[in-house]
Amino acid sequence: MAIIEVNHLTKEYQLGHLTSLKETALNTLRRLAFQPVHERELFKALDDVNFHIDEGEVVGIIGHNGAGKSTLLKHLANISKPTKGEVIVRGSVAPLIEVGAGVNPELTGRENIYLNGAILGIPKKIIQRKLDEIIDFSELEQFIDTPVKRYSSGMTVKLGFSIATTMDADVLIVDEVLAVGDLAFQRKCFDRMEELIKRQGKTVLLVSHNIRQIQRICNRVILLDHGKVNMDDDPQMVCNAYYEQSDKKINANASKSQTVFEGSGELELIEIYFKNHDGQKVDSISYSGDCSLHFKIHSLRELEDVTFGFGFHTTDFLYLTTHNSEEQLNINLLPIGNHEICCDIKNLPLLPGIYSLRFGITAGQTARTVLYGENLKHFQIVGDIPITIREGFFALDAMWTQQTSKQAPVTSTSKA
Repeated sequence: MAIIEVNHLTKEYQLGHLTSLKETALNTLRRLAFQPVHERELFKALDDVNFHIDEGEVVGIIGHNGAGKSTLLKHLANISKPTKGEVIVRGSVAPLIEVGAGVNPELTGRENIYLNGAILGIPKKIIQRKLDEIIDFSELEQFIDTPVKRYSSGMTVKLGFSIATTMDADVLIVDEVLAVGDLAFQRKCFDRMEELIKRQGKTVLLVSHNIRQIQRICNRVILLDHGKVNMDDDPQMVCNAYYEQSDKKINANASKSQTVFEGSGELELIEIYFKNHDGQKVDSISYSGDCSLHFKIHSLRELEDVTFGFGFHTTDFLYLTTHNSEEQLNINLLPIGNHEICCDIKNLPLLPGIYSLRFGITAGQTARTVLYGENLKHFQIVGDIPITIREGFFALDAMWTQQTSKQAPVTSTSKA
């Protein structure tokens, strides 16, 4: 039997401004007179959502902002009531919906531990037994008897996560909070999640915009789109579909994206463009294909010892690779005027998706920065990839082989 059942779940909200006292009175009179009432527009945050989750499953819920992810989790945690349909949860739920959820700011950290345990129906003796573990994991021993309203957002989420993951609830619901806090604590959170999943077999629902995290942790992913279940399948298939949706949106908004740019005023960047193997200007490049990258610049003064460099990064500024010219192109003196610099790329290994370009120029023996920019140009890698490649950003030129060592047969000797 499923531990969670969601049957025809619909949640509607009224949109628009608050009505005035006069309009409220008029609507009351219209109802008494059986006349049409001026109702505000209804918005369906969830629209006939159906799915079941078995005990021990780790399910990721992804989708664009406003897709209904957090609304769905609030219904699963019994924080919100549906307009239509039903949600059945067989067992206790430890919700970590947002920073500070389930934490009373007027109580101390210690008091909140007891309060949350009581809400989950955990006996006081068990809470006392787990108290030191919770405090130790949260790294808040110095502040545990301080009211939570004096905590920073990072401290609050440390306490909330420690309580939710230490108490013996049947279902753990986590919404985006793993992205809060310092890097060391994030690492602890990931390790704790993996312990709950792999060793304790907990049922976990995880909402995150970190799709790589979803792919790593979950064994099933649900993709929501405008309040409806768009896909419910294997993490790789669903995440790939989400990437394709995002790539189209990124491509459409590429011209509006924010560019990071700085310069000394000695150089002007005129144009950046790619050429494919046929020598044509392109914005999309075939996977594992040859291409060339061209930079047109205008030098306003003579520059000595000039070095060029470019790199590729994801649209969320994760640096993937960098290539400099210093060992391949010697420019002792760059004269005033227009120049075009080109770099040929063989078998570009980036996997299909949308990427961005950064570019920089240094000059002089001290390699001072003359020009530097990020997110200067979006480009797309297209094409089919081999079945041997599952995920990541680039392909390896690698080949599997098997080496079997021959072992001498074992002979036995017996004495007569």
